[in-house]
Amino acid sequence: MKKIWVWSITAALAGFLFGFDTVVISGADKKLQTLWQSSDVFHGVVVIGMALWGTVVGALLGGIPTNKLGRKKTLIWIGALYTISALGSALSNDPITFAVFRFIGGLGVGASTIAAPAYISEIAPAKDRGKLVGLYQFNIVFGILIAFFSNYLLNNLGENAWRWMLGVEAIPAAIYTIFALSIPQSPRWLLSKLKVDKAKEVLATINPGVDVEKLMLEIKTESDTLIPGENIFIKKYRFPLILAFCIAFFNQLSGINAFLYYAPRILEEAGLGANAALLSSIGIGVTNMLFTLLGIYLIDRMGRKQLMYIGSAGYILSLTLVACAFFFSWEGLSVAFFLFMFIGAHAIGQGTVIWVFISEIFPNHLRGYGQSFGSSVHWILAAVVPSLIPILFTTIGPGIVFSFFAFMMLLQLLFVIFLMPETKGVSLEELSKKLLKQQSTKIATQ
Repeated sequence: MKKIWVWSITAALAGFLFGFDTVVISGADKKLQTLWQSSDVFHGVVVIGMALWGTVVGALLGGIPTNKLGRKKTLIWIGALYTISALGSALSNDPITFAVFRFIGGLGVGASTIAAPAYISEIAPAKDRGKLVGLYQFNIVFGILIAFFSNYLLNNLGENAWRWMLGVEAIPAAIYTIFALSIPQSPRWLLSKLKVDKAKEVLATINPGVDVEKLMLEIKTESDTLIPGENIFIKKYRFPLILAFCIAFFNQLSGINAFLYYAPRILEEAGLGANAALLSSIGIGVTNMLFTLLGIYLIDRMGRKQLMYIGSAGYILSLTLVACAFFFSWEGLSVAFFLFMFIGAHAIGQGTVIWVFISEIFPNHLRGYGQSFGSSVHWILAAVVPSLIPILFTTIGPGIVFSFFAFMMLLQLLFVIFLMPETKGVSLEELSKKLLKQQSTKIATQ
């Protein structure tokens, strides 16, 4: 079991780099715009936004290397992308070169949301799969906090402080890449490539006391039912596809990225001063990490569906209260408290569950492509929703925006009640058969 934890933590460190890379730019944001005298549009779309579009491309295409090269090699390449991006961004002397290297880092972010959860889900025993895959989400949150802390420490190094802020990421990226070389390939991927002896060796390590021959037979039985050339978009896999779309869709329609990107602005609009708003936004980051830890602790005890019930209820309550605060002009501190409630609800529910759930619901041979689909829905909406927030706040007001998010979370609760299956403690192969059976039943009743 110790080896499984080491391998899972190693793969999950891709999430740390994801969180760090996404947030580290905040410390260099204004300095870069001043240095290169770029317009607001150019700065937002090219200098800052290029990393996000790299993430979308990485999510769209990341399933290809994850399936073709394998989970391990893809994780190693992700580490290389982060390292190249960090060094290249730090050494750039013009905005276009800078944007290219940030795009490369974005590719790593997008691909990591596919390869890391897929790898961990395939090496983890069924009873521990939730918390082990959940380590990826924890590392994202931890990476965000460390990036803020790193920017604070490096901020006073002079006019080139931004180079140090961005370049320091190369250190954990290089360390992660070296560690990734030591992990084994996913046994399920090895079996899909007919590397039976290597797969058997890894399965024996991660499943002590379990009949490995029987487990390999279950995996092989699933692969024997494959139809050459099939993909996640055929009718056979409609149900897991709908599940992946819905959980990714509702994740972003909660407004989570709008909160994280604009927390200080939202709090200032609610009446807090600039310093108090900044302090509260740091508190939001700490709350996010603490409730993510709680979610990881509970996910294999209570199950994915139970955490989504808790998260959905917390979303609806907190978002309704935030909307009321803006409608009825309540004090700024009350809004801060409601935002903390919202972050806690997200972290223990969607934040903990999304990457675990998507990594479980597709069959072994299509897991990379399924992850890619769910991740792409997530990242495209992550680009669209926050970009609309400033316009919507100005035109229709924060109260209506948060009321809309609350309504969407009511729809999420209905999704959890009527559509979402529980995946706790079930082997990936058994789960695949269960979902296909549900799909066949739905087709037969149509």
